[in-house]
This record gives sequence, C-alpha cells and structure tokens, in this order.
Amino acid sequence: MNKKVLALLCCFVLLIGIAAGCGDNGADKQSNGDTTKLVVGATAKPHAEILEIVKPLLEKEGIELEIKEFTDYVLLNPALNDGEIDANFFQHIPYLEDYNEKNNTDLVWTVKVHTEPMGVYSNEYQKLEDLPEGATIGIPNDTTNGGRALMVLATAGIIKLKEGADVTATEKDIVENPKNFKFQMMDAAMLPRALEDLDACVINSNYAIEANLNPVEDSIFMEPKDSPFANVLTVRPEDKDKEAIKKLGEALQSPEVKAFLEEKYQGSCIPAF
Repeated sequence: MNKKVLALLCCFVLLIGIAAGCGDNGADKQSNGDTTKLVVGATAKPHAEILEIVKPLLEKEGIELEIKEFTDYVLLNPALNDGEIDANFFQHIPYLEDYNEKNNTDLVWTVKVHTEPMGVYSNEYQKLEDLPEGATIGIPNDTTNGGRALMVLATAGIIKLKEGADVTATEKDIVENPKNFKFQMMDAAMLPRALEDLDACVINSNYAIEANLNPVEDSIFMEPKDSPFANVLTVRPEDKDKEAIKKLGEALQSPEVKAFLEEKYQGSCIPAF
C-alpha cells in the first residue's frame, strides 16, 4: 500500500471519529465507555432524596445519575425544555398540562411516583373551626396549586366552590365563604415562613417537609390520601422512549423507593405505583 493511500485512509478514520463525537448529547449520551449519564433536575425533599435512592440501582444498569437541585420549582420546566437537564422530577400532571398550555411546550410525563397530600397549617390555631372571622389564609400563587389549595379548603368544608371548579379555580369560583376568609397568594416555597404572619396556610408537602413540618402530625387538615396529584418524571417528547429514561422510570417505581417513602414519610408522601 503506497503512502498516499495510507494517508487517505487515516484521514477517513479520523473524520469518522470526529463525526461520532458530534452525535446526540441527550439522554443517551455516553460519558465513560458504556456508561450513560442522565442529569435530572428536582426540588430537594422528597424528590432529590428519592433520586438518591435510585442512584445505585441505575449504576448497576450502566447509568450515571447527576441530581441537580432547584430551590425554585418554577425554573425546572424551562430548564428541561431548553436542554439544560435530561428530565425533571417535582410536579403533578395538572401543573405540567397547565405549563404546556401557557408556554406552548410539549413536555411529557413517563411514570407516576408518589403523591404529596396538601395540608393546612397554622401556628396559632389547632383546628380549622377555630379560624376566626376574616382570617387570612395563604395559598400558592401558581394556577394549579392555588386552585388545588382552594379545593382542599372546600373539601374541609370551610368554603364552597361553584359546581365543576377544578385545579384552575380562583377566588371568583368561591360561592360560599361563611367566615369571610381572605386569601393571600404567594410563592409556594414562602408559605411555611408566612405562618408567622398569617392565620393559616395551605402548603405543598414537599415545602412543609423542607421547613421541618410533619404533614401528618402538624397539619390541622390534610388532603385525602386518594389525591389525583401524583408527582411524575417529566422529559422532552423525543427522549421518552430512550432506554436510559425507561430504566430511570423503572427505578423510581422500585420496591426500594416504595419502602423509603413508607418508612421515612409515613403518610405524608404516598407511593403512586
């Protein structure tokens, strides 16, 4: 073989190598040899904790899981849509559907993992019926969780919503408010701190847990345990059938995760599988 032919072959092999290195950098990206790396965004408790449980399970499957914690859950869907992370784990389906509709996105969920019953908390009052006339109640300011909070209060019997009201309910949907309660909307993560100033707050369990509140013991009313608001793993549509994402979903629905939720949270986070 002459030198010119040999040189051309070497260049061809080099070009193939460069092309291979410029391939897909999504959920099936190879990081080291046969190891696939997944970057998953999550809020701290219990989501990041659950992901820590599945880390060793995925490692056995050749998947390196990097957990990226977010303190503000509002940033998680934009980060996923923009490709900064491969998946996120923090939201229920109504929140995802509302986000997609308002932002013209098409993020999809793959598996249900757990539910976090919302609770009503108060530093001053031990029972809902003790709330005084004109009491101020804090609720989340995002559409679906704000509506969900009103549904919790309606289930508790202290207000009544118009027929057909769902998670998009607002104060305008309240048809009966015997004690003339006032509602203050704010960022969901701020509600535990707002207990110092407000008569009561309706708080997502993950933020209650982060504030060292026990949803089972400290809430004065808790959303029924058959709540439809299961927290889900969410991905971009083009990634939902990738092997690494499927294995992550299987790990999130494993006996290890179920045992962790039941043993650590004892009713404040309930397996949804």
